[in-house]
Amino acid sequence: MSLMKVLLSLMAIALLPLSSFASNLKDSASVGFNSYSDTGDVQVYSPTLSLFKKVSTHWMVGFKMRIDAITAASITNGANGGQVDVVTGASKSEDDLFDDVRYAPTAMVTYDDGDNTFTMGGYYSSEVDYEGKAIFGNYVRQLNEQNTALGIGVSQSFDIWKPVFDRALPKDNRNETKLDLSINQLITPKFSLQAVYSYMYSEGFLSSPYHYVPQNDIAKFENYPDKRTGQAVAFKGVYLLNRDNAMNFSYRYYTDDWDISSHTVNVEELHDFSRNFTSGLRLRYYTQTKSNFVKDVGTYTLNDKYFAVDYRMSAFDSYTIGIPIIHKMKDGDKVTASIDYYQTTDNDYIKQWYGVDNLQAIFTTLTYEFDY
Repeated sequence: MSLMKVLLSLMAIALLPLSSFASNLKDSASVGFNSYSDTGDVQVYSPTLSLFKKVSTHWMVGFKMRIDAITAASITNGANGGQVDVVTGASKSEDDLFDDVRYAPTAMVTYDDGDNTFTMGGYYSSEVDYEGKAIFGNYVRQLNEQNTALGIGVSQSFDIWKPVFDRALPKDNRNETKLDLSINQLITPKFSLQAVYSYMYSEGFLSSPYHYVPQNDIAKFENYPDKRTGQAVAFKGVYLLNRDNAMNFSYRYYTDDWDISSHTVNVEELHDFSRNFTSGLRLRYYTQTKSNFVKDVGTYTLNDKYFAVDYRMSAFDSYTIGIPIIHKMKDGDKVTASIDYYQTTDNDYIKQWYGVDNLQAIFTTLTYEFDY
């Protein structure tokens, strides 16, 4: 389910700092549980596990596992659940507790000599209708007495659609190439700044095999161009206000050849209430323009080449407010938790598919980290 990738990515609002790979190797593990629920009748429950083992002075191996139990009838059925069997022939068994269960293991190996850090690995994801495979590599070079870090990250995915009903797709593959270039600079003892450039190229069947145009005179499945090229530039800063307060902020601009451009702003303030307890407040604002092939709801014709149902192809804004919590234990273990509220602006495509004016969501994270 391609939409789930976007829903789950909302649980990690902040930009991934490539320099985070350049850390001292150690034996560590974590267990966690994430949840997501929205007004479009989507619920996701996700237990997680990670394990890292140092095998020599400079080498470490790692394993991560995530399981997503998904109840998301509206992704395939939309607001008009009674019509979906006519269009797709698909329906959920009453005996199934979840619509889908996704298993996603990741294995990796890291080399770190203090100045150079290299991580490479592979990822696999299995769902009832989708299989994903990916390889990735990241390299970070520390310079200037480790006040400067240069990073490069590359990944390539090889995904296959397996619709749960008998439909011959134009293509059953969905592949994505991504390149990240970053520089992280300690500006002052209290302020560091990171800049990231990203290039993304996708090809294959890029729409959903289930979305259809709910228009009386049209019986068409959603259809997008089979290629997409995007670029993004992001800046992330961390500023230590004083001994007990720190500010994190980021800005990201994205544009692609579907004429979608977006701006994302994140601001987070963290306060040390004690030596062991930290919390704060974070805000996120996102806005994007529409794609060059989306049309107003109800205006598609049989002569149109492309059909869009997903609201993410239209123009919309969204807002997120959240509370992060960090508790450090005396033995060095750490518990992190967060709760976030997400809401889009009113959108005709959301109303058409989900039967609500806008999407509202609550997502939570809880993780216990420890060394061994």
